[in-house]
Amino acid sequence: MTDAAGDRLVDGYALVVFDLDGVIYLIDRPIPGAVEAVGRLRADGLAVAYATNNASRRSSEVAELLTGMGVVARPEEVLTSAAAAAELLRDRLPAGAAVLVVGAEALRAEIRAAGLTPVTRADESPVAVVQGYGPQVGWVDLAEASVAIRAGATWVATNTDRTLPSGRGPLPGNGSLVAALRHALNRPPDLVVGKPEPALFTTAARRAGEGRTLVVGDRLDTDIEGARRAGLDSLLVLTGVSDVSELLAAPEERRPTYVARDLAGLFDPAAVIRVPGEPAVGGWSTAPVAGGLELRGAGRPLDALAVLCAAAWATGESAVRPASPEAERALAALGLSA
Repeated sequence: MTDAAGDRLVDGYALVVFDLDGVIYLIDRPIPGAVEAVGRLRADGLAVAYATNNASRRSSEVAELLTGMGVVARPEEVLTSAAAAAELLRDRLPAGAAVLVVGAEALRAEIRAAGLTPVTRADESPVAVVQGYGPQVGWVDLAEASVAIRAGATWVATNTDRTLPSGRGPLPGNGSLVAALRHALNRPPDLVVGKPEPALFTTAARRAGEGRTLVVGDRLDTDIEGARRAGLDSLLVLTGVSDVSELLAAPEERRPTYVARDLAGLFDPAAVIRVPGEPAVGGWSTAPVAGGLELRGAGRPLDALAVLCAAAWATGESAVRPASPEAERALAALGLSA
C-alpha cells in the first residue's frame, strides 16, 4: 500500500529517476513492463530521468539504446558515471591534462569531451587515472593504472558495483576490477563518483526543479543507499540484483521507502508496499523463535514482506521460517523458501 490507500505511487512525485541495468533492461533487452511504464509516465506528464553507474556508454548512446527498445529517452535525461567522472576531473585539472583511462571507449570519449587528453600508458605521465567498466579491461590495463597511481596520479573510480545484472545472473562489475587494483595497491581510490555517492541523483533532482523525486532501483548498495544520501524517496524493484533476503538484512542506510516486484508498483496500489510495515498487516504477523523469525497468518505475499521488514529491521533477525502452509507459500513467492 502507498501513503494514501487507492492513490498511485507516482501521483506523489514530479520526477521519477530510473536506474537502468536491472530496472529498465538486462544487458540489451527491456525488462517486461518497462517500456509500458515509462510510456505511461510520459503520457501523464511526469518528468523522467535515467541514472546509471555503467560507464561503458555515453549519454547519447544510452538514449539511443533506450529509444531502440521503445523507451523514449533524450540524451539530456541520461546521467552516467562516465560523464560525471569526466566533469569532476575537468574541474580539478588543467585543460589538456593527460588522464589514463581504464574502461570502455565511451569513458575515453567523455574525457576527451571534457577537454582532457585520454592516454593508455603510465609512461605518458598521466596526472589522473579514471577507472570504469569495460568488457575488454584486462591485466595490462590494470598494470598501467597501478604504475601511474604509484607514481602519484589521482585515482578516480566511476563506480564500485561488485556485479552487474545479466540474463545469466550477476556478472563481475567495475567494483570487482577496482577491488583487484585496490588489493594490488593496498589502498582505495581517491574518489568514487557513481552511486551510492549522491551526485547523479541530486543533479537529476536539481534539473527537475520543483516537486518531489522518486528513485527507482534494483540494488540496495548503490541505488537505494544513493537515494538516501541524496535525501530522496526510493522504490526497490525485485527485477535485478537485490532480493528479499538481502532486503531483510539491509542496514538502515540501504533501506528503501517502497518495494514492488516490478514497475507495475508505480501505478497499482496493490502492487507496492511501504516498508517497514506495521507489526501486523493483511492477516500476517511474526514472532521471535530460536534462530530468527516465524511468519504467521495468511494473506498476500507483499503484505507478508512489509511485516517481515518491520520485524527484521527492529530485531536484526533476518532468517525466517513459516508457521503454516499459507506462510510457506508466501515465503516461496518471495524467494525465501528453504
